[in-house]
Amino acid sequence: MTIYTALRDTTTQFEEPYRHWLINKPFSVDMVAEVGATPIPDGRRAYDGTRAADNGGEGVDGKLRCYITKDNVVEFPAMGKLINQLMAPETVLQVGRMIDRDLSDAYLRVEVIADRKGFWLKPHKDIKEKLMSLLVYVNLVGESEELGTDIYDDDLNVVKTIPYRNNIGYLFAPGDKTWHGLEQKTIQKERRSVLINYVTFETDWKLPDLRTQRAAA
Repeated sequence: MTIYTALRDTTTQFEEPYRHWLINKPFSVDMVAEVGATPIPDGRRAYDGTRAADNGGEGVDGKLRCYITKDNVVEFPAMGKLINQLMAPETVLQVGRMIDRDLSDAYLRVEVIADRKGFWLKPHKDIKEKLMSLLVYVNLVGESEELGTDIYDDDLNVVKTIPYRNNIGYLFAPGDKTWHGLEQKTIQKERRSVLINYVTFETDWKLPDLRTQRAAA
């Protein structure tokens, strides 16, 4: 199964408190294994409810994220396959139909994340430059299902917690009401995931311009 077929065939749509989707097994076995084995340094971090400390903030010894770029993709062959699938025209069209957005001028960003003990996220909305957010959990260490993303209503009450199950994806189109975060919970070892975004700013991975392809056809 590719991520396209998972999006097409294994996706369940929900409307409350905002439209979002759960995707069953979007990753292949080798993708899950590679994410689980991706080396992410440990170190002292000052968690403040944001991801700023994850990216080498002041006084931080390590990073909890690994961006997949053209410089390092050779080290991550399974993530390279994932990037190819995410940039395939059929995948871009499928996501565009789901979220009702034109992705012709978008770029792809993929990052492997390992949240460690003490990490939490304040309720927040993604930046406007993100057109689509897809978080795929990789739970190979038996962490609690309660470690999934918390979804909030406009009053910032927790309405739903996405189950933190291995190879389950949570997808939404960031907007004015898409409040989400992670309440302060107990992480025994790590909360590992892959964050996939289609964005408006430039990255190493430019999506195909499907308008040009349609015109050529």
